[in-house]
Amino acid sequence: MAKERRVIKGIVLRSIDTKEADKILTVLTGEMGKITVVAKGARSRRSRVTAAAQLLSYSEMTLTESHGWQILAEASTVALFDGIREDVVLLSLASYFAELTGAVTWENIPAEDFLSHLLNALYALSALHRPQLLVKAAFELRLMALAGFEPLLEGCSVCGAAEPERAMLNLTEGTLRCAGCRQGERLSVPLTPGALAAMRYVLYGDPKRLYSFSLPSEDLRSMAEAAEAYVAAQLERSFHTLGFYKSIADPSE
Repeated sequence: MAKERRVIKGIVLRSIDTKEADKILTVLTGEMGKITVVAKGARSRRSRVTAAAQLLSYSEMTLTESHGWQILAEASTVALFDGIREDVVLLSLASYFAELTGAVTWENIPAEDFLSHLLNALYALSALHRPQLLVKAAFELRLMALAGFEPLLEGCSVCGAAEPERAMLNLTEGTLRCAGCRQGERLSVPLTPGALAAMRYVLYGDPKRLYSFSLPSEDLRSMAEAAEAYVAAQLERSFHTLGFYKSIADPSE
């Protein structure tokens, strides 16, 4: 009896070399969420699935099942994001995006929004050449919202002011405070007015235009620092790929 085949589209979040010439892939799909796929012979020069088994490769994959494993039978790449692969700094940032996405997605839970969000970010880096800090901060904030960790930025959570004076973001509660309403909280970061406006745009605006804005350098740094700190506080973990990116990136970009 022929093995049942299933065709899906997905992007490789992680690729691990295993015995002989095989790879074990963590693939994010829209309909199946995060899945584990065995790419037999993917490290061989003759393999027809080598390109699809690369980190950040977005492909149409034909899967079969064997002994409880999803096996990559055939694949046709849809996007390889060459603009990212040609730049080690961009590749390290994109790898962080993949690791962060993997941390907030699950097996057997549809992830269409997460997949679309990741693909849009990679396109913004690869083809649109948007500033790295802007894409990174916007990606982090929107991803946290998709994962159920959306910060509440409509106004000060204490006095209700729509435009808090010397705004502070409480990293553990995900709430906004005026500096005078902060009440001695330690895990808070300051936000410039421009950074706050940009964060509201990212969270409440059209996701198709997520990266279509610009910020002065001071506001961009404020948003970027807040977004990164918020991810760390909410997920209570660090990311190796982020550390590597920060070790080689130009802080001004």
